[in-house]
Amino acid sequence: MEHKPIYPEIRPESVVVPKGKTLASWLDSRIARYETRALDWDALKFQADHDPKYRRAQMRYVGTGGTGVEGDDNAVPAEHFTFSTMVLPAGCEGPLHLHTDAEEVFFVLRGNKLRFIIEHQGERFETVLKERDLFSVPPGVYRGLVNEGVEEALMCVIIGNAKPVTPTYPPDHPVAKIKRPKNGGAS
Repeated sequence: MEHKPIYPEIRPESVVVPKGKTLASWLDSRIARYETRALDWDALKFQADHDPKYRRAQMRYVGTGGTGVEGDDNAVPAEHFTFSTMVLPAGCEGPLHLHTDAEEVFFVLRGNKLRFIIEHQGERFETVLKERDLFSVPPGVYRGLVNEGVEEALMCVIIGNAKPVTPTYPPDHPVAKIKRPKNGGAS
């Protein structure tokens, strides 16, 4: 079976360094160093203000992810996907939500009891992930997670769209009734 790429093939002779940049300055703009990042506890603060169990933080590396944050000049601009890390304190959860336009991948860096919940058309699936486990959640299904461990969890989160549509919540979920502030985060 022949593999057909989703994106057009880009050959070295097709790559053009952006106008006004050298190769070095262009590539430097595509580096996100940990020491220049900060945990953003406000990205989803509107949820934590409703109930502290929804408290979590995002650290953006490529794009802004699916939190609804409009922009982050400190993140590498996204072209095909977003990449961030998420901190989920012990006992906290990410509520069920739906990405209609992208797969979402979770890779657990730290944490040993992260319960992932998937709901789709009346069916429910649950699995527990621990360090170095990965879960790729397809678009169009509700997903949520709970840190049932005793320590803070840290995950890489990749969303397969450069500018994902802001997720929605099940209509009967308490978070669905909260008015999301403009620019995603703090209320």
